[in-house]
Amino acid sequence: MKALIACLLMAVATPAFAALKVGAPAPDFTIPASLGGKEFTFRMAEALKKGPVVVYFYPAAFTKGCSIEARDFAQAMPQYQAHGASVIGISSDNIATLNKFSLSECQGKFPVGADKDRKVMKSYDASLGFLTNMASRTSYVVSQEGRIAFVHSDMDPEGHVGKTLKAVSDLKR
Repeated sequence: MKALIACLLMAVATPAFAALKVGAPAPDFTIPASLGGKEFTFRMAEALKKGPVVVYFYPAAFTKGCSIEARDFAQAMPQYQAHGASVIGISSDNIATLNKFSLSECQGKFPVGADKDRKVMKSYDASLGFLTNMASRTSYVVSQEGRIAFVHSDMDPEGHVGKTLKAVSDLKR
């Protein structure tokens, strides 16, 4: 029922436009996350030491668009890794839900973070319009220097992977 209500509300909600501009410092964060059904603590500062990070926000696990997007990111992980980049998906879902989502939809290829208090979502200005308890579908590429290198906000899951991959690739130039 929650997923149906979320889908209906997303259809009438307008996504918030990402306020973080290219070149702005990316907010640092630490959140509980799941990778392949195993919980751990994701630390943005640690991830950035290894390379750029794609931080993508999505409304709710197991909804149609979010499942499509997660599978697209999972399929593209070898390309992100070839550019030295990592990916984390973030929603306000609880960690138990994300343990399942990370196994099925994310195929154990990248972590998903549980932003229950929505602090990360708010710091990245990724709330879904008036539905402040859910994230908009917004993708950021954060350079290894901790700056916003690219922003894409669109409720259609198509395009997020291709556009963030191009942005990650452009960082190498």
